[in-house]
Amino acid sequence: MLSDPVLTHRPEDGQDIPLLVWRAHPPLRAVSSGPLGGGVGVRHWVVNATVPMSYHRDDPAAHLTALADRLGLDGPGVGLLTGVDVAEVAARADTGVRVWATVGLGTPLWAAAPAQPPDTPTQDTTPAQDTTPGRAPDTPTQPTGPVRDVVPDAAGASEAGPVVRVGTVNIVVYVPVTLGDAALVNAVATATEAKCQAIRELGLPGTGTPTDSVTVLCPAAGPAQPYGGPRSAWGAPLARAVHAAVRAGGSVPCVPWSQRRTC
Repeated sequence: MLSDPVLTHRPEDGQDIPLLVWRAHPPLRAVSSGPLGGGVGVRHWVVNATVPMSYHRDDPAAHLTALADRLGLDGPGVGLLTGVDVAEVAARADTGVRVWATVGLGTPLWAAAPAQPPDTPTQDTTPAQDTTPGRAPDTPTQPTGPVRDVVPDAAGASEAGPVVRVGTVNIVVYVPVTLGDAALVNAVATATEAKCQAIRELGLPGTGTPTDSVTVLCPAAGPAQPYGGPRSAWGAPLARAVHAAVRAGGSVPCVPWSQRRTC
């Protein structure tokens, strides 16, 4: 069983930064694209940690391992990073499937973008983005389409402050039955399809952000379910729960945690 996430904070670089911690009792089978604990295996915990938008470390796995050690988390786990305030996690459940999503959609892009020939000049002078899954971009990009992540002024007036965009959608899913290898992979695809559906319904020009991550956990023992597609017994509620969580999280303005602190 996967616990509800516990919101805690860590002292780092002179700041008190939030993170979410899930614990698995007993340990769970998992598939993840996160920078720590990615791949398929048995996992004991999940951490989703907020980082400042100025985050520039090139060792996210080592960073997350240190955070887990500080929290006293034993055994292998999954670690995710985001510029979103993880206290704003959106949680949904459907037919025993539980989903939590931290939703930053300020850097939407289409997965299949046209290739740029080498040395081709473009209008975009934005520095290249770090594409580590589950990690916030070092520098926000300037996507086309509606601007949704607007920082209010300190007085909370309606006049908008500087535009700051935060990307990264981290999705954590718990399915209460054992999934076989193929079903786990299929479940990741189903979660991604449901995320894309929610983003389209939100009216944003893209299928996700450059750093999105999906983690699916299930019991390690028991008869293995062979399917995880959107019309399978467990893929269908998974899709509905992910869709609802991403819609809910993406329907409100998302201010980067580090920017909010200075408002």
